[in-house]
Amino acid sequence: MALFITSLNSGSNGNCYYVGNQREAVLVDVGLSCRETEKRMLRLGLSMHKVKAIFISHEHSDHIKGLPLIAKKYQLPVYITPGTLKNGRLLLENHLVKPLRGYEPVQIGELTITAFPKFHDAAEPHSFIVSCQNVKVGVFTDIGCPCENLVSHFKQCHAAFLEANYDEKMLAQGNYPYHLKRRISGGYGHLSNRQALELFKTHKPDYMSHLLLAHLSKDNNCPDLARNMFIPYAGSTQVIVASRHEETPVYNIKHTGVSEVIVRNYQPQSQTVQYQLF
Repeated sequence: MALFITSLNSGSNGNCYYVGNQREAVLVDVGLSCRETEKRMLRLGLSMHKVKAIFISHEHSDHIKGLPLIAKKYQLPVYITPGTLKNGRLLLENHLVKPLRGYEPVQIGELTITAFPKFHDAAEPHSFIVSCQNVKVGVFTDIGCPCENLVSHFKQCHAAFLEANYDEKMLAQGNYPYHLKRRISGGYGHLSNRQALELFKTHKPDYMSHLLLAHLSKDNNCPDLARNMFIPYAGSTQVIVASRHEETPVYNIKHTGVSEVIVRNYQPQSQTVQYQLF
């Protein structure tokens, strides 16, 4: 059975990722407003009624700001750690709050979602693997460094959302204050293009069909720069930059590694989005 994936938005202005099969789906993070999430899914021909649960990676506002309303409106269970719930100061209906624990699989219909800890400056941050039968998709963003957990899970993926947040030279020479540069690159912030590329070069499985570069910095990265670093090493893997302005197409991820783009009512707002500076 195939998995359908899309990034509804990816960046410091909001993160939301969709993974599902023909019958059910989950959202990883809801950093867009409820209305904007609905609008983007509608453009892609995706139904909110297929979404059966939400998984939250950590409490930063660009990952949770749309969560309370969308969970309440659709009565969706929210899998979240106690520390993330507390530090996010989230007001959720008690019956919708479900415990999230690392390495403990959660079954949502035929989808299996497994969280694992990561390095990030949040209370209890986690990344995710979403699987259905033999197909696995990773959601790996907001990661300070590529730890063994990340490596072991990345090796299993048929497709992945992988953070490539900043170009090291652009960050070093940019206008951010020193303390913010240290936060971003200090091991509990974000993955650089180089770190993400090393993970990809060294540990990409032969059957990985799609890599979506995610959470690119508006000021310290460029989509062309990031993507062009990966292309020489991509082989049969399609490399896509997930925009901070609009949704990606829906990609159909299959166990064989042969995947296709499903364009359902997809009308990009800009034909040149991959060339915009983030």
